[in-house]
Amino acid sequence: MDLLIHQVLSGLATGGIYASMALALVMIYQATHEINFAQGEMAMFATYLAWALMQAGLPYWATFFLTTIVAFVAGVVIERVVIRPVENAPVLAVVTVFIGLLVIFNSVAGWIFGYTIKPFASPFPEQPFFGNRYMSSHEIGSMGITLVLLAMLFVFFRYTPLGLAMRSAAQNPVSARLVGVRVGWMLALGWGLAAAIGAIAGMMVAPVVFLEPNMMGGVLLYAFAGALLGGIDNPWGAVIGGFIVGVLENVVGVYLGTELKHTVALVLIVGVLVLKPSGLFGKTHVSRV
Repeated sequence: MDLLIHQVLSGLATGGIYASMALALVMIYQATHEINFAQGEMAMFATYLAWALMQAGLPYWATFFLTTIVAFVAGVVIERVVIRPVENAPVLAVVTVFIGLLVIFNSVAGWIFGYTIKPFASPFPEQPFFGNRYMSSHEIGSMGITLVLLAMLFVFFRYTPLGLAMRSAAQNPVSARLVGVRVGWMLALGWGLAAAIGAIAGMMVAPVVFLEPNMMGGVLLYAFAGALLGGIDNPWGAVIGGFIVGVLENVVGVYLGTELKHTVALVLIVGVLVLKPSGLFGKTHVSRV
């Protein structure tokens, strides 16, 4: 029983990281109706930037906030320079752009920083908080940061004029333009927020998986599974899906073997697409023909 409790709690901590990435995927999906396959590589590159800043002597939390800001700006620039010219292009062209971004970020990171695995410092102490024996201090801290981030995003999108404008631009751009919302810039800000959220997820997972150019491949797979499970058009459903995937990954890894951990995500993706494409909390769109 102790082992099960430990794996569930540890899975919730890991699931918080998947939830953050799933939320970033959903935010871009709502804006473009495409999956950003480069989301993980963008987060990885931002994490390398954080590592370089810490190697230069900058304190962790200063690095954390500076990296988040830089990632936000980079996300806005990518949307304006790379994505905007192909927004009306065929789906295959947009997917090709996303895959191109993935390869570019991965290759440039390897070229600049090398492919050697690097340790990434955790801001939390080595000793578990409150003397508990179920979760490490990093697991508790990363889950706390994830929950604070999600709460801030909830308040932002629900109660601030800018957040409401961004929601309207993503959900119904035509109506948003009619009431004076600058849809183009709202979508760019959405890309910036998604990039910032991905950077935070990368900095939280790097102390666990270590830092290398392919570190976010598995994380993106689990995040994608969580987003599909919860609903690719429902941000909070995707968050819940990310937590569920994190728990399932840990429990399956212990009781069925680590070889099946990635299989869990793939089974979830295929199962959801076949049985309930809208996800657990997604909307089913019905149109009259």
